Amino acid sequence: MGILYAVIVGAIIGWIAGKIMKGGGFGFIVNMIIGIIGGVLGNLAFDFLGINVGSGFFSDLFTGVIGALLFLFIVGILKK
Repeated sequence: MGILYAVIVGAIIGWIAGKIMKGGGFGFIVNMIIGIIGGVLGNLAFDFLGINVGSGFFSDLFTGVIGALLFLFIVGILKK
């Protein structure tokens, strides 16, 4: 169940981040990858900063979206 949860939440996170940063989604597979990377990056960033957003679906979503936006921002800088 954990892998299915990561895939579903990752796809949602990637889609939200795509809408915010690019104005459109990237496709299911890329959204899923961006979302999973965003979730990991968001957790690392919040742990480093000592921020606790709680647990559950919405905190996972919030953390993942922040991490995915950070990831897309870094990728955008590196592409220039």
